[in-house]
Amino acid sequence: MNNYPTREGTKSLLRSSTFLQVALNGDRIHSAVPRTPSAIAEAASAAVRSGAHSVHVHAFDQTNRETLDRAACANVLRSIRRLCPETPVSLTTSATIVADPKERHRIVAAWEELPDLVTANQGEPGITELCELLLSRGVGIEAGLLTSDDARAFVASGLASRCRRVLIEPLDLDPEDAVRHAAAMEEIVMSAGIVVDQVHHGYGVACWAVNRRALDRGYGIRTGLEDVTVLPDGSPARDNADLVAAAAGLVRAHAAAWQGVAADEPRFP
Repeated sequence: MNNYPTREGTKSLLRSSTFLQVALNGDRIHSAVPRTPSAIAEAASAAVRSGAHSVHVHAFDQTNRETLDRAACANVLRSIRRLCPETPVSLTTSATIVADPKERHRIVAAWEELPDLVTANQGEPGITELCELLLSRGVGIEAGLLTSDDARAFVASGLASRCRRVLIEPLDLDPEDAVRHAAAMEEIVMSAGIVVDQVHHGYGVACWAVNRRALDRGYGIRTGLEDVTVLPDGSPARDNADLVAAAAGLVRAHAAAWQGVAADEPRFP
């Protein structure tokens, strides 16, 4: 596989902060997963204080189920913005919440309080049309790639130049498999000449292996209870802030290691 340098290159890596996003909840079962607007806002604030630059979140209805409903999403956004007014907030648009693409499009079109960004999984039916709708309303797109087929669909969609970033997020629970599939998706995207910022993460313990590879490659990373419930050493995480603090520690360690790399000699594993 070719080893492509990132768009920013080593000089930018050394002088700027690595992007770190927290994914607060999703369908994860954990005592510290926030679901009410106030709990989500408090978790977001703690994660930002621990080093997160952006918050990704799912809204829940009164029966404790994930929802894309206009009012529920608006309540979450307002609650987060009261405590974290400078922090970009990303909402999900996942088909696991609303499977029918036309119904999902109708629900999202009714949003009045808009997020800064949405995650848009590129393998889902109707996702290109949904992205077009949100882009027309000024919402940024984080293009989610779960598989190599998703990466190829993303390349073919023509959306890349208008996306804020690409999320490389292999679903494998085995760390070696997850790293291999992250590399394959990166290869597809980079071979197409797409230089949109990338953020990498995995699921379960594999998340940390994918994070480490991403940092070695100069990319941003994501963590949080939606993705992983254990720390890099395998011990249980208390909450989202605990995971963000651990991820921020990885970022600092990688930055320190890169200080010895000559700025005009980018090296990638």
